[in-house]
Amino acid sequence: MSPLPGVGASALRRPRAAHRGLGVEAPALPVDGATVEDGAVADGVVAGAASGCLSGPLMPQPAIAAATSGTATSVARRRIVREARRISRNIGVDVITHLPREPERTVTTESTFLAAADATLAAIGAAIDRALEDADTDLDWNLVDGILEIACEDGSKVIVNRHAPNREIWVAGRRGGFHFRGEGGRWRDARGGGELGATLSAILREQAGLAVAFGDLAAPDASG
Repeated sequence: MSPLPGVGASALRRPRAAHRGLGVEAPALPVDGATVEDGAVADGVVAGAASGCLSGPLMPQPAIAAATSGTATSVARRRIVREARRISRNIGVDVITHLPREPERTVTTESTFLAAADATLAAIGAAIDRALEDADTDLDWNLVDGILEIACEDGSKVIVNRHAPNREIWVAGRRGGFHFRGEGGRWRDARGGGELGATLSAILREQAGLAVAFGDLAAPDASG
């Protein structure tokens, strides 16, 4: 009598000649209360794989589908990254971090700034000397390492110095502090827009009683 209804004994049994060659006796496998040898199960697996459907007590369908899907997704992702890297070589962008390369900045170089600032400080000192020739006011000034110090008769001081990190000329007096940067070929106040010569002339007139005409104090443009 067949162990399974409607299934012949020949379908459930398979010669074990293949296993004998390996010196191992393959065990019989129970299927729904019937004894089925591994050869029959293997036949079923092969047939199921050919039809695109794997099922049975030893083949959990969802796990196989998930593993297959994950592998396909991983392969597709690697292909996308490789293609993006190939394209990025021509556009200068790191596709992994999506950070563009920093563009080259066009600003006044330090050497250009220092040359212009030193020339301006020397011109200020020369203008003060010309003003003192016809004035009753006495004051003294000295220029050392980019710092122009003006000592007034009453003991107060006006300081004019270059500031390389910001590409600016700073002025400090009783009025307060001012920062001038190159703009349109002139030193202009970063806050109010006034020119260095006019601002310094007003400070010296107020603090030292000296009228000084500074003329044109040329400056490099901060954007070029």
